[in-house]
Amino acid sequence: MALHLKRLGVSKRHLENILRISRELMSPINSRGTLTGNYSAYLNVYHLSKRFFLNSAKNGDVVVAHEAFHKWKNGGGIFHVSALIDPTVLIEVGAIVHSGASLGANVHIGSGAVVGPGVAIGQSTKVGYNVALSNCMIGDSSVIHNGVCIGQDGFGFLLDEHGHMLKKPQILNARIGNHVEIGANTCIDRGSWRDTVIGDYTKIDNLVQIGHNVVIGMNCIICGQVGIAGSASIGDYVTLGGRVAVRDHVSVVSKVRLVANSCVTKNIKEPGDYGGFPAVPIHEWRRQIAAHRRTLKIEQKSS
Repeated sequence: MALHLKRLGVSKRHLENILRISRELMSPINSRGTLTGNYSAYLNVYHLSKRFFLNSAKNGDVVVAHEAFHKWKNGGGIFHVSALIDPTVLIEVGAIVHSGASLGANVHIGSGAVVGPGVAIGQSTKVGYNVALSNCMIGDSSVIHNGVCIGQDGFGFLLDEHGHMLKKPQILNARIGNHVEIGANTCIDRGSWRDTVIGDYTKIDNLVQIGHNVVIGMNCIICGQVGIAGSASIGDYVTLGGRVAVRDHVSVVSKVRLVANSCVTKNIKEPGDYGGFPAVPIHEWRRQIAAHRRTLKIEQKSS
Protein backbone atom coordinates (compact mmCIF):
# COMPACT_ATOMS: atom_id res chain seq x y z
CA MET A 1 0.00 0.00 0.00
CA ALA A 2 1.36 3.45 -0.92
CA LEU A 3 0.39 6.63 0.95
CA HIS A 4 1.54 10.22 0.40
CA LEU A 5 2.90 11.73 3.61
CA LYS A 6 1.22 15.03 2.74
CA ARG A 7 -2.09 13.37 3.58
CA LEU A 8 -0.70 12.80 7.08
CA GLY A 9 0.29 16.45 7.40
CA VAL A 10 3.98 15.61 6.97
CA SER A 11 5.91 17.46 4.28
CA LYS A 12 9.10 16.24 2.63
CA ARG A 13 10.92 19.04 4.49
CA HIS A 14 9.93 17.43 7.81
CA LEU A 15 10.94 13.86 6.98
CA GLU A 16 14.08 14.08 9.10
CA ASN A 17 12.01 15.12 12.15
CA ILE A 18 9.98 11.90 12.13
CA LEU A 19 11.07 9.47 14.86
CA ARG A 20 12.78 6.24 13.89
CA ILE A 21 10.01 3.69 13.46
CA SER A 22 10.42 0.25 14.96
CA ARG A 23 12.27 -2.31 12.85
CA GLU A 24 9.17 -4.37 12.11
CA LEU A 25 7.56 -1.35 10.46
CA MET A 26 10.56 -0.13 8.48
CA SER A 27 9.35 1.08 5.10
CA PRO A 28 11.08 3.01 2.30
CA ILE A 29 10.09 6.62 1.82
CA ASN A 30 10.95 7.87 -1.65
CA SER A 31 11.74 11.38 -2.82
CA ARG A 32 8.08 12.03 -3.64
CA GLY A 33 7.14 11.52 0.00
CA THR A 34 5.36 8.21 -0.59
CA LEU A 35 5.25 5.62 2.19
CA THR A 36 4.83 1.93 1.43
CA GLY A 37 3.87 -0.63 4.07
CA ASN A 38 1.43 -0.85 6.95
CA TYR A 39 -0.32 2.54 7.07
CA SER A 40 -2.22 1.94 10.30
CA ALA A 41 0.83 0.75 12.20
CA TYR A 42 2.95 3.57 10.81
CA LEU A 43 0.41 6.18 11.81
CA ASN A 44 0.21 4.84 15.37
CA VAL A 45 3.98 5.00 15.80
CA TYR A 46 4.21 8.39 14.13
CA HIS A 47 1.68 10.02 16.43
CA LEU A 48 3.24 8.31 19.46
CA SER A 49 6.72 9.62 18.82
CA LYS A 50 6.64 12.53 16.41
CA ARG A 51 8.52 14.84 18.79
CA PHE A 52 11.76 12.89 18.62
CA PHE A 53 14.60 13.21 16.09
CA LEU A 54 15.08 10.77 13.24
CA ASN A 55 18.51 9.25 12.75
CA SER A 56 18.09 8.10 9.19
CA ALA A 57 20.21 6.19 6.74
CA LYS A 58 19.87 7.53 3.23
CA ASN A 59 20.36 5.43 0.11
CA GLY A 60 19.81 7.52 -3.01
CA ASP A 61 16.30 8.93 -2.82
CA VAL A 62 15.19 6.46 -0.12
CA VAL A 63 15.10 7.21 3.63
CA VAL A 64 15.10 4.13 5.88
CA ALA A 65 13.72 4.68 9.39
CA HIS A 66 15.29 2.78 12.31
CA GLU A 67 13.75 1.94 15.67
CA ALA A 68 13.93 4.28 18.65
CA PHE A 69 11.60 2.35 20.94
CA HIS A 70 12.23 -1.17 22.16
CA LYS A 71 10.27 -3.74 24.11
CA TRP A 72 11.44 -3.93 27.74
CA LYS A 73 12.52 -7.43 28.72
CA ASN A 74 10.84 -7.28 32.14
CA GLY A 75 7.10 -6.77 31.63
CA GLY A 76 6.82 -6.11 27.92
CA GLY A 77 6.40 -2.33 27.97
CA ILE A 78 8.02 0.07 25.52
CA PHE A 79 11.02 2.32 26.21
CA HIS A 80 13.09 4.82 24.26
CA VAL A 81 16.71 3.94 23.59
CA SER A 82 17.93 7.10 25.34
CA ALA A 83 16.11 6.34 28.61
CA LEU A 84 18.24 5.32 31.60
CA ILE A 85 16.52 2.31 33.15
CA ASP A 86 17.83 0.06 35.91
CA PRO A 87 17.73 -3.64 34.95
CA THR A 88 15.41 -4.39 37.90
CA VAL A 89 12.65 -2.08 36.61
CA LEU A 90 9.28 -3.61 35.65
CA ILE A 91 7.48 -1.91 32.75
CA GLU A 92 4.14 -3.59 32.13
CA VAL A 93 2.59 -4.16 28.71
CA GLY A 94 1.03 -0.99 27.36
CA ALA A 95 3.29 1.39 29.31
CA ILE A 96 5.79 3.63 27.53
CA VAL A 97 8.94 5.38 28.72
CA HIS A 98 10.04 8.31 26.56
CA SER A 99 13.44 9.74 25.74
CA GLY A 100 15.80 10.86 28.48
CA ALA A 101 13.68 9.42 31.30
CA SER A 102 15.50 7.92 34.29
CA LEU A 103 14.10 5.00 36.32
CA GLY A 104 15.85 3.76 39.46
CA ALA A 105 16.12 0.26 40.87
CA ASN A 106 12.92 -1.73 41.48
CA VAL A 107 10.61 0.86 39.94
CA HIS A 108 7.27 -0.57 38.77
CA ILE A 109 5.42 1.07 35.87
CA GLY A 110 1.81 -0.11 35.40
CA SER A 111 0.04 -0.77 32.11
CA GLY A 112 -1.08 2.32 30.23
CA ALA A 113 1.28 4.64 32.11
CA VAL A 114 3.24 7.25 30.18
CA VAL A 115 6.61 8.42 31.51
CA GLY A 116 7.40 11.56 29.55
CA PRO A 117 10.72 12.89 28.24
CA GLY A 118 13.24 13.66 30.95
CA VAL A 119 11.11 12.41 33.85
CA ALA A 120 13.12 10.99 36.77
CA ILE A 121 11.70 8.31 39.10
CA GLY A 122 13.57 7.19 42.22
CA GLN A 123 14.12 3.63 43.33
CA SER A 124 11.29 1.39 44.57
CA THR A 125 8.58 3.79 43.42
CA LYS A 126 5.38 2.26 42.05
CA VAL A 127 3.43 3.94 39.25
CA GLY A 128 -0.13 2.67 38.72
CA TYR A 129 -2.24 2.12 35.62
CA ASN A 130 -2.83 5.00 33.18
CA VAL A 131 -0.64 7.47 35.04
CA ALA A 132 0.71 10.42 33.00
CA LEU A 133 4.05 11.85 34.12
CA SER A 134 5.69 14.83 32.44
CA ASN A 135 8.04 17.62 33.53
CA CYS A 136 8.51 16.04 36.94
CA MET A 137 10.85 14.27 39.33
CA ILE A 138 9.62 11.63 41.79
CA GLY A 139 11.64 10.45 44.78
CA ASP A 140 12.27 7.03 46.27
CA SER A 141 9.66 4.58 47.59
CA SER A 142 6.66 6.63 46.52
CA VAL A 143 3.30 5.31 45.30
CA ILE A 144 1.47 6.96 42.40
CA HIS A 145 -2.00 5.45 42.09
CA ASN A 146 -4.06 4.88 38.96
CA GLY A 147 -4.94 7.82 36.75
CA VAL A 148 -2.70 10.40 38.41
CA CYS A 149 -1.44 13.25 36.21
CA ILE A 150 1.73 15.09 37.25
CA GLY A 151 3.58 17.86 35.44
CA GLN A 152 0.96 19.15 33.01
CA ASP A 153 0.56 22.90 32.48
CA GLY A 154 -1.01 24.93 35.23
CA PHE A 155 -4.11 27.09 34.77
CA GLY A 156 -2.69 30.52 33.99
CA PHE A 157 -4.05 33.04 31.47
CA LEU A 158 -4.10 36.78 30.87
CA LEU A 159 -5.83 39.30 28.63
CA ASP A 160 -3.80 41.06 25.97
CA GLU A 161 -4.38 44.62 24.77
CA HIS A 162 -7.01 43.36 22.33
CA GLY A 163 -9.00 41.57 25.01
CA HIS A 164 -7.93 38.11 23.91
CA MET A 165 -7.16 35.41 26.46
CA LEU A 166 -3.50 34.35 26.26
CA LYS A 167 -1.73 31.48 27.99
CA LYS A 168 0.97 32.29 30.55
CA PRO A 169 4.16 30.26 30.04
CA GLN A 170 4.34 27.14 32.21
CA ILE A 171 8.00 26.15 31.93
CA LEU A 172 9.11 24.64 35.24
CA ASN A 173 8.62 21.26 36.90
CA ALA A 174 6.86 19.35 39.65
CA ARG A 175 9.04 17.73 42.32
CA ILE A 176 7.64 14.87 44.39
CA GLY A 177 9.61 13.80 47.47
CA ASN A 178 10.45 10.43 48.98
CA HIS A 179 7.80 8.12 50.51
CA VAL A 180 4.96 10.19 49.06
CA GLU A 181 1.63 8.57 48.21
CA ILE A 182 -0.70 10.16 45.67
CA GLY A 183 -4.27 8.89 45.30
CA ALA A 184 -6.13 8.00 42.13
CA ASN A 185 -6.97 10.73 39.61
CA THR A 186 -5.16 13.45 41.51
CA CYS A 187 -3.62 16.21 39.37
CA ILE A 188 -0.44 18.15 40.21
CA ASP A 189 0.48 20.97 37.82
CA ARG A 190 4.01 22.00 36.87
CA GLY A 191 5.35 25.35 38.01
CA SER A 192 5.53 28.64 36.16
CA TRP A 193 7.72 30.88 38.36
CA ARG A 194 8.80 28.17 40.85
CA ASP A 195 8.62 24.38 40.90
CA THR A 196 5.55 22.74 42.36
CA VAL A 197 6.83 20.72 45.36
CA ILE A 198 5.38 17.89 47.46
CA GLY A 199 7.49 17.17 50.55
CA ASP A 200 8.70 13.82 51.85
CA TYR A 201 6.20 11.45 53.50
CA THR A 202 3.19 13.52 52.48
CA LYS A 203 0.03 11.50 51.72
CA ILE A 204 -2.55 12.73 49.21
CA ASP A 205 -6.00 11.17 48.75
CA ASN A 206 -7.98 10.65 45.53
CA LEU A 207 -9.29 13.48 43.33
CA VAL A 208 -7.09 16.25 44.69
CA GLN A 209 -6.15 19.28 42.56
CA ILE A 210 -2.81 20.97 43.29
CA GLY A 211 -2.17 24.07 41.20
CA HIS A 212 1.06 25.39 39.74
CA ASN A 213 3.79 26.75 42.04
CA VAL A 214 2.22 25.18 45.15
CA VAL A 215 4.73 24.10 47.80
CA ILE A 216 3.59 21.48 50.33
CA GLY A 217 5.84 20.49 53.21
CA MET A 218 6.67 17.14 54.77
CA ASN A 219 4.33 14.70 56.52
CA CYS A 220 1.12 16.40 55.39
CA ILE A 221 -2.23 14.65 54.96
CA ILE A 222 -4.50 15.92 52.19
CA CYS A 223 -7.91 14.28 52.01
CA GLY A 224 -10.16 13.70 49.01
CA GLN A 225 -11.42 16.51 46.75
CA VAL A 226 -9.15 19.14 48.26
CA GLY A 227 -8.32 22.02 45.90
CA ILE A 228 -5.17 24.07 46.39
CA ALA A 229 -4.92 27.07 44.09
CA GLY A 230 -1.71 28.24 42.47
CA SER A 231 1.28 29.57 44.43
CA ALA A 232 -0.07 28.57 47.84
CA SER A 233 2.46 27.47 50.47
CA ILE A 234 1.65 24.73 52.98
CA GLY A 235 3.96 23.96 55.91
CA ASP A 236 4.90 20.63 57.49
CA TYR A 237 2.48 18.34 59.36
CA VAL A 238 -0.58 20.07 57.92
CA THR A 239 -3.87 18.14 57.62
CA LEU A 240 -6.54 19.25 55.15
CA GLY A 241 -9.92 17.56 55.60
CA GLY A 242 -12.11 16.52 52.69
CA ARG A 243 -13.07 19.26 50.19
CA VAL A 244 -10.96 21.95 51.84
CA ALA A 245 -10.21 24.84 49.49
CA VAL A 246 -7.05 26.94 49.70
CA ARG A 247 -6.95 30.27 47.88
CA ASP A 248 -4.07 31.21 45.60
CA HIS A 249 -0.95 32.92 47.03
CA VAL A 250 -1.82 32.25 50.68
CA SER A 251 0.42 30.48 53.17
CA VAL A 252 -0.41 28.03 55.95
CA VAL A 253 2.13 27.48 58.70
CA SER A 254 3.17 24.04 59.95
CA LYS A 255 1.01 21.96 62.30
CA VAL A 256 -2.34 23.29 61.15
CA ARG A 257 -5.48 21.13 60.82
CA LEU A 258 -8.44 22.24 58.74
CA VAL A 259 -11.96 20.85 59.14
CA ALA A 260 -13.66 19.37 56.07
CA ASN A 261 -15.29 21.90 53.70
CA SER A 262 -13.28 24.79 55.12
CA CYS A 263 -11.92 27.55 52.88
CA VAL A 264 -8.62 29.30 53.50
CA THR A 265 -8.91 32.87 52.19
CA LYS A 266 -5.96 34.49 53.99
CA ASN A 267 -2.68 33.46 55.57
CA ILE A 268 -2.79 31.20 58.63
CA LYS A 269 0.11 32.25 60.82
CA GLU A 270 -0.47 30.26 64.01
CA PRO A 271 -0.53 26.44 64.43
CA GLY A 272 -3.82 24.92 65.54
CA ASP A 273 -7.23 23.73 64.36
CA TYR A 274 -9.33 25.82 61.96
CA GLY A 275 -12.72 25.54 60.29
CA GLY A 276 -15.40 27.42 58.38
CA PHE A 277 -15.69 29.72 55.40
CA PRO A 278 -13.56 31.73 55.75
CA ALA A 279 -11.44 29.50 57.97
CA VAL A 280 -11.10 30.76 61.54
CA PRO A 281 -9.75 29.14 64.75
CA ILE A 282 -11.84 26.10 65.63
CA HIS A 283 -13.30 27.51 68.86
CA GLU A 284 -14.50 30.63 67.05
CA TRP A 285 -16.02 28.48 64.28
CA ARG A 286 -17.87 26.37 66.85
CA ARG A 287 -19.27 29.51 68.48
CA GLN A 288 -20.45 30.67 65.07
CA ILE A 289 -22.23 27.33 64.51
CA ALA A 290 -23.84 27.45 67.98
CA ALA A 291 -25.01 31.04 67.47
CA HIS A 292 -26.47 30.13 64.09
CA ARG A 293 -28.40 27.23 65.60
CA ARG A 294 -29.79 29.44 68.39
CA THR A 295 -30.89 31.99 65.80
CA LEU A 296 -32.69 29.29 63.81
CA LYS A 297 -34.50 28.02 66.91
CA ILE A 298 -35.66 31.53 67.80
CA GLU A 299 -36.92 32.09 64.28
CA GLN A 300 -38.80 28.76 64.33
CA LYS A 301 -40.50 29.58 67.65
CA SER A 302 -41.54 33.04 66.50
CA SER A 303 -42.99 31.77 63.23
